[in-house]
Amino acid sequence: MKHIGEFAALATSLCWSCGSIFFTVASRRVGSNTVNRLRIALALLFLIITHLIIFGQPLPLFATKAQWFWFALSGLIGFAIGDSLLFRSFVLVGPRISMLMMALAPVIGTFIAWIFLKEILTPFKLIAIIVTLAGICLVITEPGREGSEGKRHWAGIWTGLGAAAGQALGLFASKKGLGVGFSPISGNLIRLLSATIAIWIVAAAFGRIPDTVRKTRDRRAMVGVLGGAILGPFLGVGFSLVAIQHAYLGVASTLMALPPVFLIPLSRWFFKEKITLRAVIGTLIALGGVGMLFLF
Repeated sequence: MKHIGEFAALATSLCWSCGSIFFTVASRRVGSNTVNRLRIALALLFLIITHLIIFGQPLPLFATKAQWFWFALSGLIGFAIGDSLLFRSFVLVGPRISMLMMALAPVIGTFIAWIFLKEILTPFKLIAIIVTLAGICLVITEPGREGSEGKRHWAGIWTGLGAAAGQALGLFASKKGLGVGFSPISGNLIRLLSATIAIWIVAAAFGRIPDTVRKTRDRRAMVGVLGGAILGPFLGVGFSLVAIQHAYLGVASTLMALPPVFLIPLSRWFFKEKITLRAVIGTLIALGGVGMLFLF
């Protein structure tokens, strides 16, 4: 299929946009860490069943040791750490601003490639990075946030930045693991498996499992967890791996950075957020910078 990578990247953005709505609703009811634990376990179950149907085995035992290492590392960084920070950001500032902060992932990825892959950081790329940062700053520095609301806002900004760094590092590790002909479904399954094990070991160590089980009685929260798990780490991340395997990384990264645009009307609809002209302009400037960074 022509342009399968580009379509997969666009599908990734749509899945992450809608999934972030589900996760925000659930996290505000039962807590971000509880939602992260439950959704990753559900996503792992879905993907194991899918892998069994497609490949005849629940786990990708045909993967090399190097592939297991890179995808497991990607899962720990991207899912276990990065998404924990993202869900906290959802609670603090909502999905629109949280996902705008995630637009920094390609910028961080550029610096990672410059440091580890010796890619040239051209003056044009530096200009694109400045444009991206300017657009994000225009949105996050809107006036009218003071006192406890201001502290909450900036805590959400910092956790969103940490989530963006986690995604950039996770994608870098996934790119190292993906080889010619290796299934993105298998790669995603390894990522989810490593993250699930890590997250639940930490929960057990701190005695959080009984509390997590108790909170599953909240039906509305569980609908959010289920919907987000299907759209986020199951379909969304699966599409993202297809995208980076079949499209240029820059094109895929740009299209996968579109959730802040989709979330402008979605946040207005679901959360009754006041969307200012400044916020819209800043978002478009930031994503324009992302496009400049990779497409030229």
